[in-house]
Amino acid sequence: MNLVSNYKYILIIFFVAATAMDALAQGRCVVTYRSLNSEVKVHAYVPEAVDEQPQFPGGDNALMRYINQERRYPREAYCAGIEGRVLCSFIVDSDGSVSNVEVLRGVDESLNREAVRIISGMPRWKAGTIDGGNVPVYYVLSIPFRR
Repeated sequence: MNLVSNYKYILIIFFVAATAMDALAQGRCVVTYRSLNSEVKVHAYVPEAVDEQPQFPGGDNALMRYINQERRYPREAYCAGIEGRVLCSFIVDSDGSVSNVEVLRGVDESLNREAVRIISGMPRWKAGTIDGGNVPVYYVLSIPFRR
């Protein structure tokens, strides 16, 4: 190897080591959320990386009540006996609003649309925090449909 190749190799190793040490020092995991439906890229923290996780107003029990009150089982799916859980992802933004709602694992197109509608209509959450400041957090939620 010549001197230029050695120099490039050393720079690459330095960059990788510096990036790894920075990630370890921060101890925070940030995901780049790439929308399945568009070119939108959003940086958000995974729930385990924040000091305080986002919370639906009133807590988990209130979230389940909200889902049960808002859920409207699509007639065609109900009559066809289609059941299951629609797994959705979304971002709880630093202001507590819900954005970038997408279906990760669907059941039926009508149930998928209903799950997205339910999540998109949610009230503002209490935002996730790091060091006392609000941050966007990537969240995954399952919406059940049972007859």
